Amino acid sequence: MSQPVDDKRIYILSEERPAVAVAKLGVPLIAGMLIMVLYNLVDTFFIGQMHDDYQLAAVNLAYPVMMVSIAISNMIGTGASSLIARCLGKGDMEKANHTLTSGFVLTVVNSAVVALAGLVLLPTIVAGLGARDNTFLYTEQYVRVILAGSIFTMGNYTFGQLLRSEGSVNYSVAGMVVGTVVNIVLDPLFIFVLGMGCQGAAVATIMGNAAGMLTSLMFYLRHKTLLSPSLRYVRPTTEILREIFWVGVPATLETLLTSAAYVINNNLAVAYGELTVAAMGVAQKILSLGNYVYQGFAAGTQPIMGYNYGAKNYRRMLEVLRAGIGVVSGTELCIMAVYGLFAPQLVGIFSESPEVIATGAKVLRTLMWILPFVGAVSMSRMSFQAMGKPQYAFGITLVRQLFLYVPLLLALNRAFGFDGMIWAQPITEAIMMAVSVGLLYRTIRSLEQAQKGRDAS
Repeated sequence: MSQPVDDKRIYILSEERPAVAVAKLGVPLIAGMLIMVLYNLVDTFFIGQMHDDYQLAAVNLAYPVMMVSIAISNMIGTGASSLIARCLGKGDMEKANHTLTSGFVLTVVNSAVVALAGLVLLPTIVAGLGARDNTFLYTEQYVRVILAGSIFTMGNYTFGQLLRSEGSVNYSVAGMVVGTVVNIVLDPLFIFVLGMGCQGAAVATIMGNAAGMLTSLMFYLRHKTLLSPSLRYVRPTTEILREIFWVGVPATLETLLTSAAYVINNNLAVAYGELTVAAMGVAQKILSLGNYVYQGFAAGTQPIMGYNYGAKNYRRMLEVLRAGIGVVSGTELCIMAVYGLFAPQLVGIFSESPEVIATGAKVLRTLMWILPFVGAVSMSRMSFQAMGKPQYAFGITLVRQLFLYVPLLLALNRAFGFDGMIWAQPITEAIMMAVSVGLLYRTIRSLEQAQKGRDAS
């Protein structure tokens, strides 16, 4: 049985002070994501303890496959979450429950397609990721496990998004925490005790995702949530499918573009040596601490924006935007200072190779410059998705990845070598902050002015 509409989760979305609402929904997500960062770092640490930098490089090369799985689950999670939040804002509980159930069904179907297609094309995929002689076998082993467990990765990601769409952030975080703890516990078992190396890390990752997915599902089945899936809603309506894919497909294309840019980046880095790829992988894992902070605040802001868009409360949307950007940018500046001061020591935790440490510290001290800007970009993009305006969100990503980042990546690599290549992303994010925030602010202001005109007539 669904909870009443005056649930305290609705109060946070509709009436809580903007900065407090952003903190209440964002901070628990960040806490959960930081635990996920801990897993990623522990994972990298354990692989590094094998003293085999090629296996370390293989895990980094395989990462785009995980990104693709997330991209496809993002299609359903983002599309359904946006629609659910807007339905709640309008008070349409029946359509919200129908959308939730449709999200469950579509996740199962999509994960089966990904697993089957990926395993059939496995050698081609591994070669395309940039794996070479010393890393090909390790990359293939890791990717095979990740593809076979697609249902758990995609289910864990999507169910977490669906929980957040109704304001049940703590339940979403619980799934993240359980999954991460399982990962951390199983990592040394599979990597060292069973002697599976980086393939064991992949098995631990899938089992952790399975635990996280089942935890999220348990909250739904025990009716602890505002919404509940139902067999009567198993068949999605044409209208719901259209609205899910209208928002979800651009969101997927965004993640796929990011994944493609990541592959291009890795293929360029391979030219500087496979240990350079390993160093970049370590630096990017450490940087993920800052990435998860801005992602947590952006994801926490998304249901607030969607709910108030559905309720036509545009003034609150502007207040939430200002509060969110202030909170996330200030937090990221503090993290950036830590990276700048302790980069070699942080990289040295995961590798004893002087080359990996030196290169990784350089990469970390360069990429950390994205942090003051990228949170505002992510918050703007997710706000457009929450409003059911994916064309703007996708436009931001298209400009960001296709017209700025990749051309800068290629041009700076050609002109300045490796040093130029790693500066492409900070330059891109600085430009995109001004573009994306300006676009979102003008869009909300125009909606507010139009509403005032209708109220006055």
